[in-house]
Amino acid sequence: MAKVEDLQASPPEVAIGLSRAGVTGVQKAVRIGRGRGEKLIAATIDCTVDLDPSQKGVHMSRFPALFEEAIEGVVEDEAFLVEDLAEHVARRIVERQGALLAEVRIQARYPYERRTPVTRLSTQEMVSLIGIAAASREGMRRLVGVEAVGINACPCAQGLVRGAAAERLHEAGFDAGDVERILELVPLATHNQRGRGTLFVGSSSRVNAERLVGLVEASMSSPIYELLKRPDELFVVEHAHLQPRFVEDSVRVALKSVLDELPDLADDDFVLSRQLNFETIHAHEVVAERYGTIGELRAELGGGGHGPLRHTELRDWLRGA
Repeated sequence: MAKVEDLQASPPEVAIGLSRAGVTGVQKAVRIGRGRGEKLIAATIDCTVDLDPSQKGVHMSRFPALFEEAIEGVVEDEAFLVEDLAEHVARRIVERQGALLAEVRIQARYPYERRTPVTRLSTQEMVSLIGIAAASREGMRRLVGVEAVGINACPCAQGLVRGAAAERLHEAGFDAGDVERILELVPLATHNQRGRGTLFVGSSSRVNAERLVGLVEASMSSPIYELLKRPDELFVVEHAHLQPRFVEDSVRVALKSVLDELPDLADDDFVLSRQLNFETIHAHEVVAERYGTIGELRAELGGGGHGPLRHTELRDWLRGA
């Protein structure tokens, strides 16, 4: 039988290296959790490698087999987490594909169980767990991330409503003191935005993903719940309108919460916060984002001045730049 030429290993017509080449959107069922808390859920895996200028292509057909091997190897580990799997796959790709650097992203929809704020009914919310890892022969970096939804109440529109309400109360004969007291007691109307918050933390130490979900939800005007009785609904609406926030506020609150709640993070660890709000009175959406090292953020908050002109980006941090 004639030997089949390894076309992917042959030199390309144009000798230019590629920043990324690989596969995306691979669907796998994986187990996340420990012991009785394990959950079998669907995950989407993206995997890419740096491609040398002397190599025509990547052995794409080998990626699914490597995913299977990696999943089998990690599922046996009682401490399996989504970032563990991303790291394991990335290491396997570097080892088996001879890649200089491999990047793996795994995203899974995870059932997050909690109770409603007033009636304490058990409810299940779906959040996204995300594990990202980059491996090379020199080392490994990885992140754990979450995406969760909530409500943001617009402070700007609420300010306009407050001003108009104050004028009406004055015209109705209420004195200034009573007007101020009324406006403090009664939640004021505004337009609401359903928001999607994303938070990544990159560190060699363990970071609890469910804790990150709590930080994301707390950065918005209010969490939302799949199941709500009337007392819960009243609480959510009032809570959101008593804590109005811009999309920018949510990002800043989430970042400050990471620094406060995870004080053991090293200065060269990484954080990224992103907030996307779905407008109700406009046809567009609004977004805010900040990324950088923990040290950059600590210095910015501690010094009270401007931060670095260039914030460390995720791709640079993963590659150790």
